[in-house]
Amino acid sequence: MCFCWTTKTVAQDRYAVFFKFKPQKEYSLASPSKFLTEKAIQRRVREKFPLDSLDLPVTAAYIQGLSALSQELLYVSKWLNAAVVVTDAEGKKKIEVLPFVQKVNWVAKGFISRTGNRNSTEVPEFQPKKWAIEESYREAAAYDFQNELLGIPAMHQAGFTGKGITVAVFDSGFPGLDKASAFSHVFTNKQVLGQLNVVRPWIKDVFRENEHGTQVASLIFANQAGTLVAGAHQAKVIFAITEDVATEYPVEELNWVRAAEYADSLGVDIINSSLGYLDFDEPSLTYSKSQLDGKTTYITRGASIAAKRGILVVNSVGNNGSAGSSSLVAPADAEGILAVGAVNSSSTVSSFSSRGPTADGRIKPDLAAFGQSTILIRGTGQVVAASGTSFSAPQIAALAAGLWEAKPEWTKDELLTNLLKSGSQYANPDQNLGYGIPNFRGAYYGALLGLKEEVELGSSIYPNPLLTESLSIRFGKELRLTLQILDSSGRHVLEKIGERNSIQEAYVFNLLNMPSGIYFLQLRDGKEIAYRKLIKY
Repeated sequence: MCFCWTTKTVAQDRYAVFFKFKPQKEYSLASPSKFLTEKAIQRRVREKFPLDSLDLPVTAAYIQGLSALSQELLYVSKWLNAAVVVTDAEGKKKIEVLPFVQKVNWVAKGFISRTGNRNSTEVPEFQPKKWAIEESYREAAAYDFQNELLGIPAMHQAGFTGKGITVAVFDSGFPGLDKASAFSHVFTNKQVLGQLNVVRPWIKDVFRENEHGTQVASLIFANQAGTLVAGAHQAKVIFAITEDVATEYPVEELNWVRAAEYADSLGVDIINSSLGYLDFDEPSLTYSKSQLDGKTTYITRGASIAAKRGILVVNSVGNNGSAGSSSLVAPADAEGILAVGAVNSSSTVSSFSSRGPTADGRIKPDLAAFGQSTILIRGTGQVVAASGTSFSAPQIAALAAGLWEAKPEWTKDELLTNLLKSGSQYANPDQNLGYGIPNFRGAYYGALLGLKEEVELGSSIYPNPLLTESLSIRFGKELRLTLQILDSSGRHVLEKIGERNSIQEAYVFNLLNMPSGIYFLQLRDGKEIAYRKLIKY
């Protein structure tokens, strides 16, 4: 694959300018609505995380001071208190001596002009990204396995499809997504909350560039029966282009942080990032294993800041499995996020899936999903099978969105913990799959089974414990009740339909052949859903 563009010999590169201070005249933490949406503010309230100086915008006077010494100021980052500018070596020297500047780091060769042509003294040959290890595409239509593995059908049956949750997707572009029929509902239902092109900030359109983002997004938002029904197709979405596929430089990490700030300001709940950084076109910038310690790289620092603000970051662990242990990419090393590995059809680790631990000894990946011959949708609308941890991560993001819809009172850490507890190897995690493959039933029903039962007025199940074969249930205001029974591990046992002549009557169910044990009941009466525990002797 080759990318071509017109070249022009110039000595303009991209630099990250970091500021010493953040004085404010226009903004104050006492008036956060000037720079954050209400949803973003309420997320901080839920998480009990107070606003701090990182939430304040970069000082306007600093931006003005840089503009005169640079060809272009691409964007600013409030979390890193920095700006990314295009300038030459002479401009860099002048910026470095400004009294408010802490340091200036070279982050990329050349730049992309507003005309779309890359300007550089040397244009590197395109190399496939390691985060996009893909099989030769082949036609495919059966997506049941990858959904069943995570319990997505059960989640949908329970009525949870990500509604009310906002998921941001950071990637290399989303061409065709605005035209493919599998995504038409996203636009019809006005689910797109925001768009940002960080690579080319002057272009608002994100439905362009490289289709990797479209493929990833299909595993969260596609909804086309018989083709692909993804886990969180009713979620709100924020699209951001952060990845420049033609080159590999640290500026892309800063792009990611800028997008995270944007998504945070709009009240995002989950960020899916099927991206990762380790080695660069300039070898001296390549990260060592010791630098993947959860606090060193730009992108890892940004992911950690997002996590502390109650955003669940779901990131591919990387496709460097052939390198053995500690082969993950940044920001998979960050604390408080979910780094996701890949399994094959035997539910064992895929050979390409990166392994932990982090430099400071933590287990990575955290979870895993089907990533070898994953069924997804291309920008052309074609249904294909492709491989990579890029495609396992969005499935976990979709599962998390459905769970958070079901349990909106959970904090980010409670959501993360319950996902880990549902993992197939939670009791014995390792550096191949972390805590294993999560499952909706285990994460949601398992968590509820551990809570005290909350009985609504006029609602009851009896006798409980059940000593006979007949169970009575008083619930709801309809004449028909769907009863779903799961065992203590969250596995489906049976489903029954009950009917009654009036709402004063109880529903009666015969449970003669159900073994003794602790069970979890889902009661669905019209639009009302409730959950109860039952002990059967």
